[in-house]
Amino acid sequence: MIKHLLSITQLAPEDVTRVLDTADSFREVGTRVIKKVPALRGRTVVNLFYENSTRTRISFELAAKRLSADVINFSTSGSSVSKGESLKDTALTLEAMGADAIVMRHSSSGACHTLTKWVKASVLNAGDGTHEHPTQALLDLYTIRERYGRLEGLRAAIVGDILHSRVARSLTLGLVKMGAEVTLVGPPTLIPPEAPQWGVDVSYELDGVIPKLDVCYMLRVQRERQRQQYFPSVREYSRIYGLSRERVAQLPEGALIMHPGPMNRGVEIASEVADLPQSVITEQVTNGIAIRMSLLYLILGGGAGEVSDVA
Repeated sequence: MIKHLLSITQLAPEDVTRVLDTADSFREVGTRVIKKVPALRGRTVVNLFYENSTRTRISFELAAKRLSADVINFSTSGSSVSKGESLKDTALTLEAMGADAIVMRHSSSGACHTLTKWVKASVLNAGDGTHEHPTQALLDLYTIRERYGRLEGLRAAIVGDILHSRVARSLTLGLVKMGAEVTLVGPPTLIPPEAPQWGVDVSYELDGVIPKLDVCYMLRVQRERQRQQYFPSVREYSRIYGLSRERVAQLPEGALIMHPGPMNRGVEIASEVADLPQSVITEQVTNGIAIRMSLLYLILGGGAGEVSDVA
């Protein structure tokens, strides 16, 4: 297995399958009364988050603890970063403390790659700027495969703010790698010019795409990353690109509704739609723990043996 996970492009299709299959073994751990296995006892995992996070940070924390690793949660508020300490000096401090893995989220694209130059620990990208979010893509692939039993040949649409979404990049590359057909949908101003080079189709209207889908993946409009107005109004965006009950009625039977969270109910997805039976948004969160257990186990050396030995 690779030492660092910085991008979904590092993984070959067989690597993705291995991560998903290993997650299958760990998912059962979450159903036990005592939700722990000794796989990473004595290892130290640091959650180094320079941006706010709920799902990803807690998911990684739970994953590491369920593998019996020691966990250090680091946030910039209340740390030396608030006093002006650089990323390099923070990294060297964590290195001196003997961290085995550093899970980092940062507002700058490429920050995780830079971190690997300063530490011997494995680095896992928990989202860097508008670049990538590979573990989110893997948990999404796992959720889709769990429902359909396959990824190859499925038709998926990723809808919304593609331009600023690291989730969209990682998931698109992951789906294409595993043989799915992907259409990116959004306003022309929110579709990257290079998007067709990712091996996908591009559409600027949702209604013509909806009836053909196996997976409808909605994205939040990331206003905090936008430095200009990309569409006339939130109301107009919701009317053209929001997933309403009327649009859900046009989806094929059994099609999945997905969202990486946090949701803006009433903007990109109607509140009642988020709670429909075909919505797997909460399952994505649950599966995220198993996927991150799988990654920590494989990257920190557990991949040499069988998962069944510890799970």
